Amino acid sequence: MNVTYNSDKKRYELSEDGFTAIADVRFEDTLLFIDYVESPFELRGKGTAGRLMQGIVDDATAKNMTLRPVCGYAKKWLEKYN
Repeated sequence: MNVTYNSDKKRYELSEDGFTAIADVRFEDTLLFIDYVESPFELRGKGTAGRLMQGIVDDATAKNMTLRPVCGYAKKWLEKYN
């Protein structure tokens, strides 16, 4: 799993099978807002968005940041897995 932060587009990305799932985010002090998570049709149902979320959690934890999900998917994922 290679989740990366694209600072130019202000989002986290995870590429698999030639497609990229994304999570648009905002940083405010020690808060990381997850505004929107999207996985291309070709990656849906394969767990890609979940792996993307786990990468975001891992990065936020390493940076001592608190996650604030705005996106419904992100909120539900965090409630279930974090």
